[in-house]
Amino acid sequence: MRVVSADEDPGPPPPPPRLRVAVVGAGPAGIYTAEALTRQQEVPVAVDLIDRLPTPFGLVRHGIAPDHPKMRAIRDTLHRALDHPAVRFVGNVEIGRDLSCPELHAAVDAVVYTYGAALDRQLGIPGEELPGSLAATALVAWYTGHPDADRARVEAALARARSVVVVGVGNVALDVARVLARTPAELESTDMPQHVLDALAAAPVEHVTVLGRRGPAQATFTTQELRELGELAEADVLVDPADLELDAAAEERVAADRVVSRNLAVLRDWAAHTAQPGRATVTLRFFARPVRLLGEDRVTGVEVERTVVDADGRASGTGETTVLPADLVVRSVGYRGGELPELPLDPRRGTVPNDLGRVLRGGAPSPGEYVAGWIKRGPTGVVGTNKHDARETVATLLADVAAGVVRPGGGEDDDLVAALRANGADPVLLEDWRAIDAAEVALGATHGRARTTLHEWESLLAAVKEAAARTR
Repeated sequence: MRVVSADEDPGPPPPPPRLRVAVVGAGPAGIYTAEALTRQQEVPVAVDLIDRLPTPFGLVRHGIAPDHPKMRAIRDTLHRALDHPAVRFVGNVEIGRDLSCPELHAAVDAVVYTYGAALDRQLGIPGEELPGSLAATALVAWYTGHPDADRARVEAALARARSVVVVGVGNVALDVARVLARTPAELESTDMPQHVLDALAAAPVEHVTVLGRRGPAQATFTTQELRELGELAEADVLVDPADLELDAAAEERVAADRVVSRNLAVLRDWAAHTAQPGRATVTLRFFARPVRLLGEDRVTGVEVERTVVDADGRASGTGETTVLPADLVVRSVGYRGGELPELPLDPRRGTVPNDLGRVLRGGAPSPGEYVAGWIKRGPTGVVGTNKHDARETVATLLADVAAGVVRPGGGEDDDLVAALRANGADPVLLEDWRAIDAAEVALGATHGRARTTLHEWESLLAAVKEAAARTR
């Protein structure tokens, strides 16, 4: 062994080991988590951003309505985090299929689960299982080109949909109502797959009714989303003036919340509208809840009960019912998180039990396991809400590193991608995603659009293989 003399310069010390973090879910929460990890200076990091799909961006790609190009453009901002040299996108990888949770933990020092809350909540009423009854998640997946969308079921429901009832008064419900009421010309420039544009153009939609079980003061949509209904080219928005008569508790809420106040102002403008011949209608109906879907072989109507709302904002039925004709019913009453193999889940809240992002198993923190985004807090907030949420989780993770709970360099495997390929998986990396991106832009150009979404697993992966073949 060579002995270094006291006068000899030993050279620079070796760099500290990097903290290797796997982020499961490449939607906004996951990308903001990767961004927060790479922006901090306390610990050098290497981040693998894993997604089941071969494409990043999650609900920005498959949740924001395609007729919202400015909102969908947020993916250009998110892409900057993917370009960071310490971040590696690893798509087309499903935890539980291609890699177990223990195998994932063996390959990295910490895991942050950010896979969202993609399951829908049900109404729990008779007739909900009838053909012509859809979850908003199914319709949104279809019109955004999600590769798992049930195209046949959605298109069969739309083909007869002259009268549509949308249950819920959040932004997703308004998205659904707006997309169904738009003309083909209004949707032509979007990045919707061509079969979606064709099916929507052929759908005979004339009436869309949006049902809210509580009043306008309790509705959760934003004013921007609401106003856009009034900009439809060939549809009139109708509101019953009686639904806008507020009790003292609702008036207090309006006075205390600027969004609610702005919403009421928009709704009161629409209360004077009447249906015009030859135009579609979008009716916002409050204090109404569905109690039964009618029909034998498919949905033909919705039995609706009038409600009253108490001072605490709780709705209860009055027993007064009416029937709305409906060829299609779309429920949009919330999302919930699904189970990931070997990860705990609170079935009531649809979230992973956690404390400031630390996963709790049996009430105690599980070293090296974290959550961020909807699977952490539930389906609340807008896209930007995930940035603060991710920063909180990363701060928790870094505190655990400082405390020695998580140790950089503790993973057993040298390379997660190599481990995946050894398991027979075919991960899609950033350059592969760029090939998909380029293929979508090229497809859009053939229709005179900026982009057309590739909607099938086969076509997405074929774009990767074709690009790889060209570079050989």
